[in-house]
Amino acid sequence: MTQASDAILARMMALHPKVIDLTLDRVWRLLAAMDDPQNRLPPVIHVAGTNGKGSTQAMIRAGLEQGGSKVHAYTSPHLARFHERIRLAGDLISEPALTDVLDRCYHANGPDPITYFEITTVAAMLAFAETPADYTLLEVGLGGRLDATNVIAEPALTIITPVDLDHQSYLGDTLAAIAGEKAGVIKRGVPCVVGPQHAESMEVIESIANRIGAPLLAYGQHWHVSAERERLIYQDDHGLLDLPLPNLRGPHQVMNAGSAIAALRYLGTDEAACEAAVTRAYWPARMEKLTKGALVDLAAPAELWLDGGHNPAAGLALAATLRMQNARPTHLICGMLNTKDIAGYLRPLAEIAESLTAVSIPGEAATIPAEETARIAAAVGLPATTAPNVQDAITAIRSTTPQARILICGSLYLAGHVIRENTP
Repeated sequence: MTQASDAILARMMALHPKVIDLTLDRVWRLLAAMDDPQNRLPPVIHVAGTNGKGSTQAMIRAGLEQGGSKVHAYTSPHLARFHERIRLAGDLISEPALTDVLDRCYHANGPDPITYFEITTVAAMLAFAETPADYTLLEVGLGGRLDATNVIAEPALTIITPVDLDHQSYLGDTLAAIAGEKAGVIKRGVPCVVGPQHAESMEVIESIANRIGAPLLAYGQHWHVSAERERLIYQDDHGLLDLPLPNLRGPHQVMNAGSAIAALRYLGTDEAACEAAVTRAYWPARMEKLTKGALVDLAAPAELWLDGGHNPAAGLALAATLRMQNARPTHLICGMLNTKDIAGYLRPLAEIAESLTAVSIPGEAATIPAEETARIAAAVGLPATTAPNVQDAITAIRSTTPQARILICGSLYLAGHVIRENTP
């Protein structure tokens, strides 16, 4: 059902001809027009990185909320509805509240150029500033240094999750260059939790932190985390925690949990909060098993899974997660955008999956045609075919392998489409 916020968001799309344009000038202008809401937020935890930002943020939120804190959260992109991007004091923003802040920002901006992400980020900050809460979790959209969220002068804490190759056309084509952009969220005197990094990335992060006087809380130096005997073991200067494994699936989630726990420990939370972080976090389309809905019914008795990872590091993480699942033939349904390293993403999955059915992502101008995805999959050793849509792909797989594990993957935009199609 079309809502008032949808119409405003559509108008916002026309305010800037370029989808991504990394500069902060337009953001500062609109923030000033809105009486600088970024200076009136509850204490901010700013999360940057290539992979794991959303999962880490979800775990921190679960931990803080366990202790009774009210938490704002900002994330992107959304999957099914824009409202998912803005969580006010624990709850998704309501339609009236979203319409109000979008409308105010749209009229304050006038006809001046501004990107969709920039103006909606300002709207989120306006909503956060006007709603009481104890913390604000801000997830970087792209990069860090010039991201629209990077307008907080004194956050309570910054976090950099693993840095890897992605968005090279905007952030640089080396790990060092990308790490330099991500490390732009580091602020003088503000501690920064750093997740596991390639040596090249870590060197850049340490150099920037040292130059501006920001203490690091780094994996492997100041805290350690591992999975041992089906438990999560975390250790830092405060002592050792023996916790359940994360409810978010995959070995990479152990590392994301480590970053979340390091943040929670710095913020002074107790062991119960750390346990809630790993047992109560919910983050959809991250190796999520779908359990009800139209597509689930269509796939039965096959299992239906959904993942939105889309770069080579995500492909590796997904392959490692699949290796840990019970024995079932795994068949992929995949759609990707033309800005991604498709071969790099699919190569590790070729060692795990039986087949790939390629689809084009509905409604996305930047989708890779299904035929091209199938060609690249075959080139990396993954038997591939195409289907006109996800429903036909599910039907074809189920008809030949009724006990399959069907995994829909390759893009958060495809994941969002699947969630809308599957909604009970």
